[in-house]
Amino acid sequence: MEQENSFLGTEKISKLLLKFSIPCILSLLISALYNIVDQIFVGNSELGYLGNAATGIVFPILIIAQAFAWCIGDGSAAYMSLCQGRKDTKSAHHCIGSGITITSILSLILLILFLFIKEPLLRLFGASDNTINLSIEYFVIVIPFFPVFMVMNMMNSVIRADGSPGFSMLAMASGALVNIILDPLFIFVCHFGIAGAAWATVIGQAVSFALTIVYCFKTKTFKFTLISFIPQLNLFKNALVLGISTFITQMSIVMISLVCNIMLKKYGELSIYGPDIPISAISIETKVFTIIINIVVGIVLGSQPIIGYNYGAGYTARVKRTYLLILLSSFIVGMLSTFIIEVFPEAVIGIFGSTEDALYVAFAKKLFRIFLSLVTGTCLIKMTSIFFQAVGQTVKATIVSLTRDIFCFIPLVIGLPLGLGIEGILYAAPIADAVGMVVCFILTILFFKNLKKRQLNPMD
Repeated sequence: MEQENSFLGTEKISKLLLKFSIPCILSLLISALYNIVDQIFVGNSELGYLGNAATGIVFPILIIAQAFAWCIGDGSAAYMSLCQGRKDTKSAHHCIGSGITITSILSLILLILFLFIKEPLLRLFGASDNTINLSIEYFVIVIPFFPVFMVMNMMNSVIRADGSPGFSMLAMASGALVNIILDPLFIFVCHFGIAGAAWATVIGQAVSFALTIVYCFKTKTFKFTLISFIPQLNLFKNALVLGISTFITQMSIVMISLVCNIMLKKYGELSIYGPDIPISAISIETKVFTIIINIVVGIVLGSQPIIGYNYGAGYTARVKRTYLLILLSSFIVGMLSTFIIEVFPEAVIGIFGSTEDALYVAFAKKLFRIFLSLVTGTCLIKMTSIFFQAVGQTVKATIVSLTRDIFCFIPLVIGLPLGLGIEGILYAAPIADAVGMVVCFILTILFFKNLKKRQLNPMD
C-alpha cells in the first residue's frame, strides 16, 4: 500500500487532481445519464411531460437507495484513504467487504418494502390520477434491480479511491452506453413506452455491475478474501461515521423532492398550471441540477484520496493547497452554470421535449431562473461538505448539509407559498443557498485556524 500510494504525498497537487477528478466527474455524469437519458427520450415521445412527471416521481425513491449505497461507499473510500496515510494495510479490505455484504442486505430489505407500498409511496411523491399508472409501470421494473444498483454505486467510490478512477469511469460508461442505445430502440422502435425506458436503465445497470464485480478480483491496495465479507461492525462503523454526511445529503435531496412535489401539487392545483406541469418541470430541473452538482462532486471526490492521504500523514500545507484548488474549480462550475441557465433557459428545457405546451414552458423557464439563481452557492456548500468528510470532520460536514437543505429550504418551501402562492416555492432555494454559504464560510475559517495548530510535517 505504501508503494502504491506514497505519490499522493509528493506529486504536484494540480496534476493529481486532474488525474483523479476528471475520470470521477465523467463517471458521475455517466451515472446521472441513466435517469437523464430516460427523461429525454420519454419527454420527446408521445408520453410528453406526463411521462417526464412519472419518471421524476420515481427518481427520489431511487435516491433513497443511492443514499445508503453512497454512504457506505464514500465512507469506505474515505476510511481507506486515511488508512493509506497511516500505513495501515489490514483494516481496509475488512471494512470494504463488510460494506458490500451490508449493502446487499439493505438492498433486499428496501426492495421488498418499496414493492409492498408502491402505490401509496408514489402518491406521496406527487403521482396524480394522470401519472400514477405510468409511475407504477416504471417503478415495478427498476425496483427489483436494487441489489445491482446499490452494490454498483457502493463500489464505484471504492474503485476510485483504490487508484483506479479510469476503471470506475469505464464501468459506468459501459452501462450508460447500453442505456442510450436501448432507450430509443425500446421506446420508438419496439413501442414499449415508459417500460422500455425502465428496461433500458436496468440492463445498463447490470452491465456496470458486472464490470464492478470483475474489479473485485484485480484491486490494487487491498485484496479480498472470503473472510472480508463477514461483517465486522467494529471496523465498519468507521466507514459509517465518515459516510454519514453523504447519507444525510442524499436523504436531504429526497426530503426536498418530497416536500417540493407535495407543495407544487397543492399550489399547482390552485394555479393556472395544474398539478402535473409543476411536477414535470421540477423533475427536469432536478436532472439539470444533478449534472451541475455531479461535476462539483466529481472534483471533490477526486480530491478525496489526496486530501485523506495528506491529512492522515500530517501534510497540512498540501491539504490547504488542495482545498483552494477545489474551491476555485467549484466556483467556476457554478458561475458558468448560472450564466447558461439565466440566459438560455428555454434551450435547456427544450432538450427534454414538450416545448409545444406554452404553459409548461412558461412555468419551467420561471422555475429554472429563480430556483437555480444561486446554484453557485449550492456548489460551494456541497464541496465544503465533502471536504470536511474527507478529513474526518463529520460533524462539520453534517452541519453544512443540514443547514441548507433541512433547516432552511424545507421550512421556506412550506412557508413562502402561504403569501406568494406557487412562486414562493421557487424562491426557497436561493434564500437557503445564501444562508448555507454563510455557515460554510464560518466553519471553513474555524477548520483552517485549527489546522495551523497541528504539528507540521517536514514535507510541508
